[in-house]
Amino acid sequence: MSATRTQVYFTTEQRRRLDALAERENKTLAEVVREAVDAYVPDVPPDLRAVLDETFGSMSDLETPSRSEWDRGYG
Repeated sequence: MSATRTQVYFTTEQRRRLDALAERENKTLAEVVREAVDAYVPDVPPDLRAVLDETFGSMSDLETPSRSEWDRGYG
């Protein structure tokens, strides 16, 4: 595995929890952080059409300005 050195600052509480997890799982801090990143960041970008289809109409009470408001411009 090729790796790039990266510096990250954690709060005292975050570091305590990461250290406890690493000790519990008999892993290094770096292994725990890499696993967390892999779990959080998807391998493939989301299918935007599917996301739009899934969320369409989810904010039925959203009020949008009329088209004339869009073209008015600000600033």
